[in-house]
Amino acid sequence: SGPARAGRCSPSPRLTPTRGGVRSAAEPRPPSGCEPPLALRGGRKRPAVGSRLRYLLEQRWFEQWSEYVKSGDQNSSLFPGPIDNSELFDELESCHLKDCLVENEDFTLIPAEAWHKLLSWYGQVGDQPALERKVVDLPSTLKVEVYPVEVFLCLHSNMDNAVTVQFSRVDTIQTIQKRMRAEFEVPDNAETRLWMKSSDTSCERLRNVHASVLDSCLSSGMVSRRRCCELTRSPAPKPHCSPDTPVCGALSCRYVTPLSTSAVQILMNLKNAWFRFCLYCLRFSILTCAFRRNSMEEQESYRGQPGVCGLTNLGNTCFMNSALQCLSNTPPLTEYFLQNAYLEELNFSNPLGMKGEIAEAYADVIKQMWSGRHFSVVPRVFKTKVGHFASQFLGYQQHDSQELLSFLLDGLHEDLNRVKNKEYIELRDAEGRPDQEVAEEAWRNHRRRNDSVIVDTFHGLFKSTLVCPECRKVSVTFDPFCYLSVPLPVSKERVMEVFFVSLDPVAKPIQHRLVVPKAGRVFDLCVALSLATGVSADQMMVADVFNHRFYKIYHTDEFLSSILDRDDIFVYELSCVSVEEDGEEVVLAVYMREHGHYRDYGPSSTSSYGTSLFGHPLLMSVRREQCTRDGLYDLFLQRLDFMCLIFHVSQKYVKDHSMEVVYQQTTVQLQECIELFTTVETLEEENPWYCPVCKKHQLATKKLDLWSLPEVLIIHLKRFSYTKYSREKLDTIVDFPLRCTGVNGEPPSRYDLIAVSNHYGGLRDGHYTSYARNKDNGQWYYFDDSKVTDAKEEQIVTNAAYLLFYHRQDKIRHPTLPNPTNSCLTSGVDCIQRRRKKMPYAG
Repeated sequence: SGPARAGRCSPSPRLTPTRGGVRSAAEPRPPSGCEPPLALRGGRKRPAVGSRLRYLLEQRWFEQWSEYVKSGDQNSSLFPGPIDNSELFDELESCHLKDCLVENEDFTLIPAEAWHKLLSWYGQVGDQPALERKVVDLPSTLKVEVYPVEVFLCLHSNMDNAVTVQFSRVDTIQTIQKRMRAEFEVPDNAETRLWMKSSDTSCERLRNVHASVLDSCLSSGMVSRRRCCELTRSPAPKPHCSPDTPVCGALSCRYVTPLSTSAVQILMNLKNAWFRFCLYCLRFSILTCAFRRNSMEEQESYRGQPGVCGLTNLGNTCFMNSALQCLSNTPPLTEYFLQNAYLEELNFSNPLGMKGEIAEAYADVIKQMWSGRHFSVVPRVFKTKVGHFASQFLGYQQHDSQELLSFLLDGLHEDLNRVKNKEYIELRDAEGRPDQEVAEEAWRNHRRRNDSVIVDTFHGLFKSTLVCPECRKVSVTFDPFCYLSVPLPVSKERVMEVFFVSLDPVAKPIQHRLVVPKAGRVFDLCVALSLATGVSADQMMVADVFNHRFYKIYHTDEFLSSILDRDDIFVYELSCVSVEEDGEEVVLAVYMREHGHYRDYGPSSTSSYGTSLFGHPLLMSVRREQCTRDGLYDLFLQRLDFMCLIFHVSQKYVKDHSMEVVYQQTTVQLQECIELFTTVETLEEENPWYCPVCKKHQLATKKLDLWSLPEVLIIHLKRFSYTKYSREKLDTIVDFPLRCTGVNGEPPSRYDLIAVSNHYGGLRDGHYTSYARNKDNGQWYYFDDSKVTDAKEEQIVTNAAYLLFYHRQDKIRHPTLPNPTNSCLTSGVDCIQRRRKKMPYAG
């Protein structure tokens, strides 16, 4: 346990800083000189069932504390100070968490016992609240609820007197009801009814008070579609009736003036009284709609182009909206659902399926989008169904559109699989048979167990060739695929920005932009900086500076991948060539600390004024004989006289001319990515192949070829690169053609682009949108959640393209409506007629 471990590893008693003062040696002490207690190491993949609480701890503070504990020196400069979670808050006053925080990058989760120990040892900065979170039991998983559902409770739609309340997703509607009664002093014997109000035109009854918040589709940032909902209990008036209208023995509901945030409201009606409660779910962002109307009558009469319909962002669900828009504009799949062909093929007995629920929820969304009656649709029920069957999509964190697409295609396939009883099929080796014969056999076997509209539309065949490096045994198999995940050529270089601090005390730090090997080490960074400054690389020390102190000092043999682009990297010039542990010189860390003009109101404060760090710290190499009190004082005074001069001017550093150099983005052709996908590679050690001749596992060579291609080909551009040493998003521009695209299949096939899923941003956050070509009028549109605008073909190829959808030309039908922009695609149609071919097996 943490306390026992701390007791064994702690050194002799000393006075330890705490919140607002000092702690005597008789009080509990923080551990040092040992590994962090197991309870504090973080990274637990699955919360323990027995413990129902976790606490958030800022990752940098936690890592610095870990290094401090390992150092064994309680006088170390690594002392983390009071617990500081300020980096996790969007606003310190409201204590709202920032959006899209990532575990083990922004924060770590620790058990309640560990939190209370840390709090007793170090205290906490200012008036920051403890970030306590529940471990909730969701379908098929246990999760820590980092972001509870945050809502406003108010009376009579009066947001001036609103109360902010957080609810867990496992709380019931009855819990909300009880809280509202308590907040607004409603008697327990008063009959109440709850309604969810989505906007000025939508009112939905919450009948089941025992349903959970998750099952009721309540969430922070949720915005429902605009639709009229009539309260049907007779003789209740319609929702737009005035509350002043006398109603005998009935309840009524009037529409509340909508807020600028288009919030969701919960109306609570009390019998024989006009109490109203509104629960407003906070929006993640303000969304606009390209086809907006103010009156309910206009929306009801709207008959726009079918398929040209937005999807409301429910809170970080742009990844889902982007994938849905691409599938919605895949003609064969959409027509299958619009014609209700799926109703006869729903498979309720498939143990691998979702009892038809995913297919039915998807069909409902598609029918609404292609009805021509909606400017934007709210996929709340669909989102809930996805989260129910795939726990990784529970809640409202950011996700990958390709991962959602993969789950959805697989779920639709199993829900619509025409094979009710899957037979066991024993696979045969090729044994020298012709590829054509083996491929036909593999495709027949696949269809005997998998037969659905998804297989008809999206499945093709790989040819996989394995060669044993020892006996040269060749194994050929044919495997089905649903999409191609193609790699992007990765640059071997990386651009880094660093600050160079020279020995000259008058010189300001200089910011440099350097090109270094991506797989290089810290010494390679020093070499590159040496060429720019003329200072020997052996006289440099590299450090990460955070919050005016050293967060980490790097060894020259550490990999550069451990340095993130957002880190503030300082490189210091030392007076000696190298610093050895027992050498003549030592390196000292110097921090800049100033007295503040504020009172320190800590519980055990002994001083009237506090101090705070400022500027960037220094590293100084000093001869051991100078390490006396007077020697160090004179040395620091000499350096700091100049430093004080620097920090009192507005510009604290200067930019090197290298900062003006603009590095052009590289452009690759889509065909290059496909060729890279089909190149020969050697299997990794953790994934060897068992050779039937050698009777042992071998690191064989493997080559994939595209044997037969589907009607709709999905190409996934692998922009997110994950290796043992680094993680990055590749912003390379992939130049992909829009029409008459030849792909190396067998035989060659030609495709036209019909949709693109885009990702803007980096690894930790971002936004998804999509381009898609309407099947009825041939016009391209840009879908950004609920906003839909016309698009031009020259806009489509960008460095944000992530998923590409291609439709085989021999399956494309002519648009049934004229193009609204009067621009025709006659060249593409001619190309289709000239090169129409049919693919074997997959068509």
